[in-house]
Amino acid sequence: MTPDAVLQSLTFGLLVGALYGLAAAGLSLVFGVMRVLNVAHGELLMLGGYGSFWLFALYGIDPFASLLLIGPLLFLVGVALHLGLFRFLMRYDEETKIKDSLLIGFGLGLVLQNLAIRLWTADERSITTGYAGAVVRLGELNLPYTRLANVVVAVLLLLALRLFMTRTYIGRGIRATAEDWQAATLVGIDIRRTYLLAFALGTALAGIAGSLVAVGYSIAPIIGLEWTLKALIVIVLAGLGSVSGTLVAGLVLGVAEATSVLFIGGAYREVVGLILFVIVLLVRPQGLFGRAR
Repeated sequence: MTPDAVLQSLTFGLLVGALYGLAAAGLSLVFGVMRVLNVAHGELLMLGGYGSFWLFALYGIDPFASLLLIGPLLFLVGVALHLGLFRFLMRYDEETKIKDSLLIGFGLGLVLQNLAIRLWTADERSITTGYAGAVVRLGELNLPYTRLANVVVAVLLLLALRLFMTRTYIGRGIRATAEDWQAATLVGIDIRRTYLLAFALGTALAGIAGSLVAVGYSIAPIIGLEWTLKALIVIVLAGLGSVSGTLVAGLVLGVAEATSVLFIGGAYREVVGLILFVIVLLVRPQGLFGRAR
């Protein structure tokens, strides 16, 4: 095992880790504000991937340009799902919301997965652009252009989300609702609208992450569970509801998986994330960036 091979593997870990962080950000936002655990998050990511794939296959729209369509489209899907399903949970206490949202999410995930199989078959698909094979060379490192672009988009989106949450009135309203919805109500924040916006934003982030997955990797109707589990591991590492910590937690998971491939083989790559999940729950239940309650 050469130093160059180790460095290359760790670099790939960072590249996929940024995507993990973006995929988890939407789920973390929804849970942090609404205390709803949407386990159909991976299926929403899958829809975003298929959206970009068909825009490219049918109309030749570049996948990175299609993000300008996929984001708003999945935002509207999030609005519809919230109004049709999840808003009815808001009247219950936190424990009941989590339990019932799990049931709704599992049902929604099954519906979306089977709908995708019926519409698009179970075959894996990916977007192959004219620059798909291009790489950026940094010494002995070879960085695929598409994966590097994925990282840039993911980081920019997460920075934009942080600025939105800290510098805008609506974003501060979302943070206030996440901290204490009763106090937020007393100061005039419309928490129903805040819940709707948070869920729609989380869905849009999932869709955009799915578009990036379709570019650098592949999509299929069955990828939802895999990406939901990745997102859950990341938000536990970051701390439940810690949106700003998801990027770092995603990078940690990506590097851990890449390291495991080098030392224990690719067959155990998925196990590493679950081990991290358990260790963090035992040692620091509030996560790396969360606050103890």
